[in-house]
Amino acid sequence: MAVADFSSAPHPLANPGYGKRTAPYEDPPRPDDWRHLPPREAAVAAYIDRLPDGADISVKTLAKQLPYGQCALRTALNRIQRAGHLRRGRECLAGRWITRTWWSRTARDDTWWSAFERGDAPPRKSPPTRSRAYILLAALGRENSALSLSHADCRVLAPLVEEWFARDATDTDVLRSLTTGLPPAVHHPAGLVRNRLTTKIPPPPMRREPPPLRLLECAKCRAPGYVEALVGGECGPCRGDTLVPPAPARPAPVLPAARVRAYAEAIRESAHEGNRELKEYTR
Repeated sequence: MAVADFSSAPHPLANPGYGKRTAPYEDPPRPDDWRHLPPREAAVAAYIDRLPDGADISVKTLAKQLPYGQCALRTALNRIQRAGHLRRGRECLAGRWITRTWWSRTARDDTWWSAFERGDAPPRKSPPTRSRAYILLAALGRENSALSLSHADCRVLAPLVEEWFARDATDTDVLRSLTTGLPPAVHHPAGLVRNRLTTKIPPPPMRREPPPLRLLECAKCRAPGYVEALVGGECGPCRGDTLVPPAPARPAPVLPAARVRAYAEAIRESAHEGNRELKEYTR
């Protein structure tokens, strides 16, 4: 899809700490990145995508750079947001809540944005290829011919090596654990490798940074809310959802007048008896 090429004049930056923030794990740029958007939205999205982090992408600033008015840009940004490329919210940094505008070239669904808000957004799955773990296992035979593995063995054992990598182990760490101190004869290379990958796996790494404190907001009314309630980045009232009114509270039970009088008489009698005992005690 052809996208309009707007002026190459420098785009203004927002105040430090604000402006465009690129979300993690984006796909590399492709000519058809914006094919799913209408022409105007595709042009605006392509323009924003080319801007550096920290660029001011507010409606007022974009209207000064693009041939669209503020109303048109506001509509375009809402559609871009519903397509999964944009979210607005706040993030706590050094004890201060900072307004954020997160941008993703790759369209994300609400589930991904929910994970991103918690700080554990999953990376996109790449097409099946020979992974780093597979390549390491396939090269074991060159390190020691007794550990030569078949293609099927490498595919089955690769997830175990991936777990080592997830625990910050390097290729050298894995190779050293698999090739050091081998018995004189290795009759079952795959079994030996599986055993060592399982029994010698390092402990999980300590988390170096606490998870970020983020809070996404409705694109229209800017009300903060749980991301599960912000479908397409908008809260229920802004989407036009009808709220079911709460059931009226049940009235408190009303006691008959005779029972009220009986309770009052019992209280008075108890108070009178207490006063009488106190007088007897103090004589």
